[in-house]
Amino acid sequence: MRNASLRIGSLGRRVENQNVLVTAGASGIGREIVRAFAASGARVFVGDIDRAALDALAVEIPGLATAVCDIASRADVENMLARAVDTLGGIDVLVNNAGIPGPTAAIEDVDMDEWERVVNVNLNGTFNVTRLAIPHLKRSAAGSIIMLSSVAGRFGYPHRAAYSTTKWGLIGLTKTLSIELGEYGIRVNAIAPGAVGGPRFERVLTGRAKQSGQSIETVAEAAFHAQSIKGPVDARDVAALAVFLASSSAKMISGTTLPIDGDRQTA
Repeated sequence: MRNASLRIGSLGRRVENQNVLVTAGASGIGREIVRAFAASGARVFVGDIDRAALDALAVEIPGLATAVCDIASRADVENMLARAVDTLGGIDVLVNNAGIPGPTAAIEDVDMDEWERVVNVNLNGTFNVTRLAIPHLKRSAAGSIIMLSSVAGRFGYPHRAAYSTTKWGLIGLTKTLSIELGEYGIRVNAIAPGAVGGPRFERVLTGRAKQSGQSIETVAEAAFHAQSIKGPVDARDVAALAVFLASSSAKMISGTTLPIDGDRQTA
């Protein structure tokens, strides 16, 4: 643990004083990302739909700035960006973490309202946040955009059409933005985690079990069958990767999708 702490500390010195905006940062992976950047000396602004979770995180991290934001709402996103820029004095790093899992169902059984909700949050909302943040990132000396995609953005996933489609879309957006923004020194990368341990993954397993008629234990075992390293991903490792991508150590990394999935080979 001591060696790990030293590694994190050295990264922290390279992201000190950065202004970081994290979407959906009050729980799960987002919360660990916020914690990691704050521990590394960055100034962090968090948007999330859950006011209670934001308040709890603000108590944990003194000086943390927050705003309630439904990423699918254009008005909410505009308000969050304006408040973040005003509070932080600019944006150096944008972490697009907001996303919802959506329905677990065969395509012909997916309700269109559910499909549209996933697209509006995962893809349209992320696009809108990024679009509005770019003018501020262009004024940064070390601009960086980090997209949270998924292993579902690398493989097709039966009965997860909405989620998989949007996560593939984020990888396409990452590559396009990296080409457009490179001349401004803005780096754009995606992280593609495998199954991250926690309540959300447990809900996914429950949905798969219901869809397939199998036990949760059976679908949990199947979830890791294609990984060289078995088991779920630790959200803190995803956060450490995000801090690395925003640091000077990654100054020549852009347009890349980095899996963190135990060497997963297939869906």
